Amino acid sequence: MLRLVLTYLSQAAWARRIVQGWGFANRTAARFVAGETLDEAITVVKDLNSRGIYTTLDHLGENVTSREEAILAADEIIMIINRLVDEGVPSGISIKLSQIGLVLDPEICRENLFRIMESACEGNIFIRIDMEDSSLTQATLDLFNSVRSEGFENCTGIVIQSSLLRSQDDIKDLMSGSCKVRICKGAYKEPSTVAFPKKKSVDENFDRSTELLLDRSLEIGSSVSPDGSIPPLPAIATHDQVRVDHALNYADQIGLDKRGLEFQMLFGIREDIQVSLHDQGYAVRVYVPYGSEWYPYFVRRLAERPANLWFFLSNFFR
Repeated sequence: MLRLVLTYLSQAAWARRIVQGWGFANRTAARFVAGETLDEAITVVKDLNSRGIYTTLDHLGENVTSREEAILAADEIIMIINRLVDEGVPSGISIKLSQIGLVLDPEICRENLFRIMESACEGNIFIRIDMEDSSLTQATLDLFNSVRSEGFENCTGIVIQSSLLRSQDDIKDLMSGSCKVRICKGAYKEPSTVAFPKKKSVDENFDRSTELLLDRSLEIGSSVSPDGSIPPLPAIATHDQVRVDHALNYADQIGLDKRGLEFQMLFGIREDIQVSLHDQGYAVRVYVPYGSEWYPYFVRRLAERPANLWFFLSNFFR
């Protein structure tokens, strides 16, 4: 029930206006968001890189309402690419297709995505296409496959959510093309017609999906690039220690090299696990969000873990 309430609040304009007016909310959000500007975000990225942690940048923002907004969002991503190249920062970038026009007009989105990919591949910047709610799953996969077919397969990857019933079939299709896949549980409230209703089933599907990804990585000899700019085929995105342990045990069981997979986590969450994995020799990549549109992202983080909500409330009553 609490998660449903917070998910609703993350989408409510009236709640956004109130919360963004609270100074302590902005300070608390800074635990999960690397500032509102690209300069602030790059400072965080450089600090993480100096400690051996790889990164992927995300300029926060989702649905756009006009062609002009979609083009401007794509321009912003290309500007980030150019900035990373100019400064020699080996960070990837995560993008949401709704941010560049998918809901508005798939053709506008396609044009923007191809512009982004041309700049990214030229600059050796890896683009991870995020997965959104289930209404956009097939359209997102179609566009991902489209850019791969046009020669961008080495600099782009996709996200699959273990909460969805279709995910293992999607992973098997993607593995036939040796696509780079991030597996996560999924943060969207989905109907039971398309998603597992129980957490246990989501976890089991996550573990089985992880095994499929690790098997394929071993088969093709996938490995993270020396500077971390290009990830290996499997990216295991979770803060759940049980899921992490399953991936570690299975990788050891099949004899997969430590560089043949990477673990991905969110900025400001479970830094203890991040440090432990890095110290063991595994690649760790942190998702670094930034931007003025931090409110929906911040509230979704509160919904995911009671500890995050308690941290926020403890600041409220100070």
